Amino acid sequence: MSRPALLALALLAAAQEGTFTNPVAESGADPWVVRWKGFYYYCRSAGGKIRVHKAARLQDIGKEKGEAVWTPPPGTAYSKELWAPELHRLDGRWYIYVAADDGNNPNHRMYVLEGAAEDPQEPFAFKGKIADPSDRWAIDATVLATPDGKKYFIWSGWEGTENVAQHIYIAPMSNPWTLGGPRVRISSPELDWEKNGRPLINEGPEVLWNGKKPFIIYSASGSWTDDYCLGQLAWTGGDPLKAPSWVKKGKAVFSRTADVFGPGHASFVKSPDGKEDWIVYHAAKRKGGGWDRNVRIQKFSWNPDGSPDFGTPVSPGAPLREPSGR
Repeated sequence: MSRPALLALALLAAAQEGTFTNPVAESGADPWVVRWKGFYYYCRSAGGKIRVHKAARLQDIGKEKGEAVWTPPPGTAYSKELWAPELHRLDGRWYIYVAADDGNNPNHRMYVLEGAAEDPQEPFAFKGKIADPSDRWAIDATVLATPDGKKYFIWSGWEGTENVAQHIYIAPMSNPWTLGGPRVRISSPELDWEKNGRPLINEGPEVLWNGKKPFIIYSASGSWTDDYCLGQLAWTGGDPLKAPSWVKKGKAVFSRTADVFGPGHASFVKSPDGKEDWIVYHAAKRKGGGWDRNVRIQKFSWNPDGSPDFGTPVSPGAPLREPSGR
């Protein structure tokens, strides 16, 4: 039997047994997925637009065409290079945070879009730029919303005006579209596994909660390298705006294998029944693939100290049990 025929049979068997295989989207990067009212919403940038996909099953997020919810007008500071959009439900409304520029990378800044409808696949309106007083280069923003109602903006940026290194910053939010104070640097690329490629990179910060304790899972090393990986900052219980309140783990928490290269920039969701935790991430399609990437998912667990245990990236094509509670 030919190899294509064997592969087809394997895929059919996987479907019949309640399993799936990675990748779940054949192309894509910086995947952001949220679960809301029984569906998964996958927000991404494609073709100069921001699109939101909807799926009942997590493994199907790459199957639907998705709806274009925002197209930037031409000739503005935010018309081009839409990077890593994130969809957030805050204060009863939908917001999308996206990095954009005018076609010149040093001009990348973070911008906010606001949705007027309950349905996140309806159009979004431009709300404005969101920046701290320094107004430096900024990408990959996310939001830390605490149980006491406070919100913090977390992103990757330059310390000065030149592309020497990217650091992770945090600042308080006055509302979903305004920062209420200066930025504080909480992570820099300083360990060996964070320093593959130049410029040096810490980026893609994402908040992961375990009960009442938040972690920041971020991406390190050059995203174009096979050594792109995930690192971890753990909250110590202090003021989130104080750098000592975040402790970096000394080794990567998710990194390359013999056949998975450059795994990084993740988001995190629950299974349909809420009993399992899943990581959604991108990886290069092949060794040396650089920015030619696709989207993958897999279940993860927790260590005795409460930190996440992501294990190792699963080989593409390997059958995985689908998320529980479908």
